[in-house]
Amino acid sequence: MTDMPTFEQRLARARFRAWHRGTREADYMIGGFFDRYSAGWGSSEMDWFEDLLAEDDVDVMAWALKTQPVPERFQGALIEKMQALDYVDIPR
Repeated sequence: MTDMPTFEQRLARARFRAWHRGTREADYMIGGFFDRYSAGWGSSEMDWFEDLLAEDDVDVMAWALKTQPVPERFQGALIEKMQALDYVDIPR
């Protein structure tokens, strides 16, 4: 039987996955969201984010940009923070 990862290990894995999505736009949106908000997360927020990371980038970005409806399981305060997009800092 394998050991369950610690919360810190989950955070580290989620940060890596958030910043290595495959496109620069998704990296900035999802990685930037993680960097801005993850410090205050508990287990339920991590569960939500890990589930979000399993979704296609195109879908996540459409939900964040409000071009497609957000599935019920992702609705709530976290997606609303993501939709604000005030955390995206695009270097030049």
